[in-house]
Amino acid sequence: MGRTDQSRRTPGQRSRRRVVPLEPVPPGRMRSVFALLCLGLVGLMGRMAWLQVFQATELEARARSVQTQRTQPLGTRRPIVDRTGRLVALDEERYRLWLHPRYFNLPGDEPTLIRPPADVAARLAPLLPMSEEAILQRMGDRPSGIKLMDGLDPETATTIRAEGISGVDLESYPHRVYPQGELFANVVGFLNQDREPQAGLEQSRHQDLQRHEQARSLRRGADGTPLPDNLDAGVFFGDDLRLQLTLDARLQAVAAKALADQVKTWKAQKGVAIVMDVTNGELLALASVPTYDPNSYWSFPPARFREWSVQDLYEPGSTFKPINLALALQEGAIQSSGRVDDNGSVTIGGWPINNHDRRANGLIDYATVLQVSSNVGMVKAMANLPSSTYWDWMSRLGLDARPDTDLPGAVAGQIKTKDQFTSQPIEPATASFGQGFSLTPLKLVQLHALLANGGRLVSPHITRGLRAGDALAPPGSRQGKPLLDPEVTETVLAWMESVVEQGSGQGVKTPGYRIGGKTGTAQKALNGVYVPGALICSFVATLPVEDPRYVVLVVVDEPKGDNAYGSTVALPVAKSIIDGLLVIEKIPPSSASRSIPTKAG
Repeated sequence: MGRTDQSRRTPGQRSRRRVVPLEPVPPGRMRSVFALLCLGLVGLMGRMAWLQVFQATELEARARSVQTQRTQPLGTRRPIVDRTGRLVALDEERYRLWLHPRYFNLPGDEPTLIRPPADVAARLAPLLPMSEEAILQRMGDRPSGIKLMDGLDPETATTIRAEGISGVDLESYPHRVYPQGELFANVVGFLNQDREPQAGLEQSRHQDLQRHEQARSLRRGADGTPLPDNLDAGVFFGDDLRLQLTLDARLQAVAAKALADQVKTWKAQKGVAIVMDVTNGELLALASVPTYDPNSYWSFPPARFREWSVQDLYEPGSTFKPINLALALQEGAIQSSGRVDDNGSVTIGGWPINNHDRRANGLIDYATVLQVSSNVGMVKAMANLPSSTYWDWMSRLGLDARPDTDLPGAVAGQIKTKDQFTSQPIEPATASFGQGFSLTPLKLVQLHALLANGGRLVSPHITRGLRAGDALAPPGSRQGKPLLDPEVTETVLAWMESVVEQGSGQGVKTPGYRIGGKTGTAQKALNGVYVPGALICSFVATLPVEDPRYVVLVVVDEPKGDNAYGSTVALPVAKSIIDGLLVIEKIPPSSASRSIPTKAG
């Protein structure tokens, strides 16, 4: 039966079961395929070796550039604060608004849709101080890279960013702000629009004011996860240092207002008011008029950017007389109980010298010499001091040297050469009442501090250094090079106190306080020639006399009027400053009064 079934199969069924016999591969073909496979494997191994040995550095750098996000420093600056911590200068975040019309797209649009500029201008106009027309005009037909506006505040930038408009970019940058406006412009200075310092401490302390910043490199994985490697040491260091001034914003405001009012009243060219702590040389106030607003410096003439109290020279006049008397006392050329005969006029080397009022005051003591501001009395007193010794003292006081100060731009004074001073009798004679040489207001303050602190020459300065966080630096310690005997300075201060009690300084008297002072009304010299009718009025005060702590100097340049004197022009400003100083520094009333030398002769 089995055979019968096999016999009934069709020829097609039998053909499908046929096995094709295997044929041997020719040896040549096998060798060719094997050689081809080996060649490919060698090529692959060679390529791997090339990439890993010769191109490893390049490929690693390319990979790191893709994986690493590098942030460059913004170039921010440290804040500046006054002695109490009030902000004087700081960096605030501002934004630039950039437009790229070829990418304009609004939320909800198809990704490929490009909006016309008018649609975006309509969205931005209500958020900016610009009309739609102005925005469209600024864009023009440019496709990209259009800077629409600078100086946007963070609130406005946040509002614009919330609109979600594609093609609108905000670029942040630091912007220097001066919250006190004009108050400290004369000493702090400003940055221009390129953030380059142009004046004041911003320029002289540029390196100190630059915040410590590093470029940050952060590696990320394939999914964007930050990787905690390849970070430089200190990359996340927070620099919170601030430059602290010795100036007090409260006293600075008092001085600036009183000075500005008086300069306006007398139609003067300019004025300066300085308050110094005589124990350590710290300046509590340094106000100049006219000044400028550093937040809009471009609106003011460049001449206002310089601080003339440390850069311009003038002849101090009678305010230098106490310094001269101290030198004569120090050398024993005069005695504290001595007197001079003031007959109203004296001739030196053929040149007549008169008192300012041409009065003869008779036989007077040195306290009265200061009270009546006698030029003749000063000439006769200083004639007892050899001119060579006199010149040596003027040089020792640093009249011809730049003051040791952190105030930018400070210059040296000018005195005659020693040969001129000693060979021409008129030179020491005019120097005795403060003319014939020149110095800066800052130098005169330093010299009166020398009288107030017992004979030590301190360095005037306006900064206490860099401080971290909210910490404030304490006042500086007593310092200074001793030059005069304390007994000498105490005697001269008593004579200056008599000027306030009985002389031309009576307008500064304050009940309960002992104050010494000296007025000055000097001719103004320009290029060595006295300008007809031009005067420089000044007043210097020391307080409290029983324990001197502060010197106040006011100088007003070229006041107009028939009654322009140190007592009428500069003294009222000093009086306002002293009233503010007594309150701000909480100076207690004097515990006892000193007997005041009376006028003699």
